[in-house]
Amino acid sequence: MKKPPEHVAEEIEKLVRDLNEHCYRYHVLDAPVIPDEEYDRLFRRLKELEENFDYVLPDSPTQRVGAAPLDKFSKVRHAEPMLSLDNAFSDNEMREFERRLKRQLGSDDEIVYTVEPKYDGIAIELSYRNGMLGTASTRGDGYEGEDVTLNIRTIKAVPLKIEGENVPESIDIRGEIFMGIQEFEDLNIEREKQGEGPFANPRNAAAGSVRQLDSSITARRRLHLACYGLGAVSGIKFGSQWEFIEWLSRCRFPVPFGIRRVTGIEQVIESIRWIGEKRDSFSFEADGAVVKVNEFRLQQVLGVKTREPRWAIAYKFPARRSTTKVLDIHLSVGRLGTITPVASLEPVRIGGVTVSSSSLHNWDEIERLNIGIGDLVEVERAGDVIPHVTAVRRKGTGKKILPPEKCPVCGSHVEKDEGGVAYRCIGLNCPAQVRERIKHYASRAAMDITGLGEKNVELLHERGLVRHFEDIYKLKKEDLLDLPGFAEKSAWNLIDAIDRSRSTTMARFLYSLGIVHVGEYAARILARNFSDIKELYHVTPERVMEIKQMGEKTAESIANFFGDTENLQTLERLSELGVRIQNPDFDIEGRENLPLDGMTIVLTGRLPRPRKEVEELIERKGGHAASSVSGNTSYLVFGEDPGSKLEKARSLGVRTISYEELMHMLEADNRLF
Repeated sequence: MKKPPEHVAEEIEKLVRDLNEHCYRYHVLDAPVIPDEEYDRLFRRLKELEENFDYVLPDSPTQRVGAAPLDKFSKVRHAEPMLSLDNAFSDNEMREFERRLKRQLGSDDEIVYTVEPKYDGIAIELSYRNGMLGTASTRGDGYEGEDVTLNIRTIKAVPLKIEGENVPESIDIRGEIFMGIQEFEDLNIEREKQGEGPFANPRNAAAGSVRQLDSSITARRRLHLACYGLGAVSGIKFGSQWEFIEWLSRCRFPVPFGIRRVTGIEQVIESIRWIGEKRDSFSFEADGAVVKVNEFRLQQVLGVKTREPRWAIAYKFPARRSTTKVLDIHLSVGRLGTITPVASLEPVRIGGVTVSSSSLHNWDEIERLNIGIGDLVEVERAGDVIPHVTAVRRKGTGKKILPPEKCPVCGSHVEKDEGGVAYRCIGLNCPAQVRERIKHYASRAAMDITGLGEKNVELLHERGLVRHFEDIYKLKKEDLLDLPGFAEKSAWNLIDAIDRSRSTTMARFLYSLGIVHVGEYAARILARNFSDIKELYHVTPERVMEIKQMGEKTAESIANFFGDTENLQTLERLSELGVRIQNPDFDIEGRENLPLDGMTIVLTGRLPRPRKEVEELIERKGGHAASSVSGNTSYLVFGEDPGSKLEKARSLGVRTISYEELMHMLEADNRLF
């Protein structure tokens, strides 16, 4: 890596320091000092400098976005075993734990302990060498785990560099990667939107996120870290668990919430009760408490038994579950069109809450459970929040619930996602999802109707003024003046924005429709290949798949949408209300003038034109401008001082061309085959 001019290197180094500071305050302290917009501005500036000068520091926050997918995980041997813990389930078992410790120590002196919540996530080991994160590995069998470094680097709470004094030569830090309850619920909503099966609980979600072969997927999920254990270490000494926790905190590692240092087993029991009483208010799932002898000297004396340390124990809270009867199974249509089977249950008290219904998630889950109406089932509150049917205890005589053929709310066609995991209503005017569809339709990248944001869409829908897509174009100024928040000027501004949206491009319009798997890029590709929206009416999947960039799943989704009679009638009504669609992508570029059709292009080094401008040109010519080199890269385009990307491209056998060759390729329509 060639160092850039001194003033550039200094700016990059300052940006890295500042951004890491803000990241720590936001993701660990939960106390940000700058707005998100300012963080994003600084991040963009850093990324621009790094790309232009190919100078990337190892602890740069830009290195958290993910890397090229792996074929498989390699193995990592733990320098010291990651042991499991023995369990206790009552106060008396905890008292017996202390009596056992005192017998083994041969002393009746009071023992000092640490007590912390038991996070329900996935255990991880972070190995630092000379202060820099080297590898991150799962617990595995305790002796050998999987190398998940690329994924763990994307988690913003994980320090890439140890900050502070007394940085050891090497240290292995153990902790728990976990997902907050709210993030878990949001992730399941998003997975159901994409037609993927939901995770059963936050622990499964965290484990599934950490064990992704594609680290960019991990980067999109908000995962957290709590550090609590010490493995092999060189260059620093700690006398106790509490001293180690204090060092972690000073070095900006997140430590367990509410961890306490107490004396004697009765104070331990009191601390466990506090965790049990407070855990419903925690943002994460805690299924117990972990108790450790504080002094490392005593830990060494006590030693381990087979795979468990004698000096630590996990107190497990009683499972919050019960059995009840399935009274009925009905279908619910979510705000994004996903149809979910929901079990109506005979009301039962679980953990102080009356549970009368539980999502069955999808038909794969129904088949796995082999569940039907009348069955006696076991129900638990996953994360102590979400009711979840875990098993059928006794079969009833009721009927099975088959997947739907029509939407139970509007009767529109139902689309079955690839693999049969989720079923989704594709009706544009389905009452269950019309609000979300209209919000998307009006968004900036779609029809760009300023003033028709979330708050106003909710208001107009509640007042009955916008129940369907075409109602947007029937609004009058007088309709708005009686609504809260609207005056003469704001009403005129919204009507004017709606009128401006009547003239749009085909790419924007296609994106605005919210067709599953059709984002902005896919919408532009469709616009380049179909001159008019009506060419898509009743289009076949095979016709869509003639386009190089379109896969089978996307083609099926497009064909289903434009094969639905109600959707086509809605599009015709929009046309009658004055929506006019132009298609400059097809008319100007044409299907024969896309020399980069289907290609992935990466830029590196200093270019004669601004990088953003070159990326936009690549997109207009049919290509995809990517930020990192992988085996899927078609060409690496290099300018002055190209740096490490050029070396990586050559090692992967990726063809490299100069900026001038790219321009010649575009001007001459020479694909360089």
